[in-house]
Amino acid sequence: MAPTLESPSTTLDEAGLPPPVTLTPDERAALLDIARVAVAVAVRAAPVGGLRDALARHPAIGRRAAAFVTLTEDGELRGCVGHMDAGTPVADSVVEAANWAALGDPRFPSVRAQELPRLHLEVSVLGPLVLQADASRWRLGIDGIVVERGSRRGLLLPEVGPMLGHDRTAMLDTACLKAGLPAGAWRDPGTTLYAFRTDRFGGPATVDAPEA
Repeated sequence: MAPTLESPSTTLDEAGLPPPVTLTPDERAALLDIARVAVAVAVRAAPVGGLRDALARHPAIGRRAAAFVTLTEDGELRGCVGHMDAGTPVADSVVEAANWAALGDPRFPSVRAQELPRLHLEVSVLGPLVLQADASRWRLGIDGIVVERGSRRGLLLPEVGPMLGHDRTAMLDTACLKAGLPAGAWRDPGTTLYAFRTDRFGGPATVDAPEA
């Protein structure tokens, strides 16, 4: 199942920019627990019932949001996939994203159970997409970006630019390439840009693993 984008939002902060996303500490801890269990179940390191139990432990997460799950090993990417339907309960978005990050990222082989103690897991909960008519207002390292033309879409999380050493132009070009468009297509009138913010948090991929 491929990720889908939600409808763009008109929600802005006072400066006309994407609003920040703020989860409570309890929500972050709950979603991290759910993501860990979902990855463990996906790679058959935990029984399927463990996911049901994890969701039952955290019934109070009522918000709906899109989410990404990122897996890394020694700082190197091991899988990163998102569930982009903002109308989905955020716990379900995290479960889907965790499953895809472990098994469905086409750039990497599926994660194996024996890898889990070496992996670090991060959850990114996405705020609303905000139409970005002026690319110069997009903030490197703060805003994520979506480039869209017709059925082609490319999304990059806020941390990707600094991680790759990109400036604003390189980041926008990379989003275009991810969408299957030429670099620089973000300048074309037929291309639409959206910005968004995230709340990003993480920890070891298994609860028994030591903190990095």
